[in-house]
Amino acid sequence: MLTLFTSPGSCAFATHLALAEAGADYAIRRVKMAENEQRSPEYLAINPLGRVPALVTPDGVLTETPALLIFVAQSYPTAKLAPMNDPVALAKLQSFNSYLATTVHVAHAHGRRAYRWTDDEAAMETMRAKVPQTMAEAFTLVEKALEGPWVMGEQFTVADGYLYTLGRWLEIDKVDTAQFPKVMAHRARMNERPAVQRALAEEKAA
Repeated sequence: MLTLFTSPGSCAFATHLALAEAGADYAIRRVKMAENEQRSPEYLAINPLGRVPALVTPDGVLTETPALLIFVAQSYPTAKLAPMNDPVALAKLQSFNSYLATTVHVAHAHGRRAYRWTDDEAAMETMRAKVPQTMAEAFTLVEKALEGPWVMGEQFTVADGYLYTLGRWLEIDKVDTAQFPKVMAHRARMNERPAVQRALAEEKAA
């Protein structure tokens, strides 16, 4: 049994989706961010970073979305959630996921958690104001990279769940999604997947 510590609307949903797609045996535990539960001694004992996701496995706790996604893909090879036998394709998948983690997620966080980078309120407001631009610029590159129904072309992978998760932030960040038809078509295809529907229902119920 795997236990995923998550919070609705967070990047942890990408791992949630991967587990659902893999057919894994897992449980969902909600971390109440609004109540600062991520900073509680109990949760810090699980994840000293004080963030989600955290995945409790029989071999210990794992954190950070790109790492969790590849863990799920490797742990459930029959689900074929990553091109494990193709080093170049796997590197491209990891490159895409790393871009989402280090550029897209950070751009989004400047709007909601600017305090991580500065204590100056004026600087925070400047950072928040720039989020629609930086997110649009990031997704312009994502849009250009999509050449098939899925991130890796014809093969569905964990990268698709990650893109879907972060793509749901575009409206929150006041980005005009009409400029990204491929991204939005990808979202529509994702919404039709049974695993996505299951994970959305579980997220809501958590």
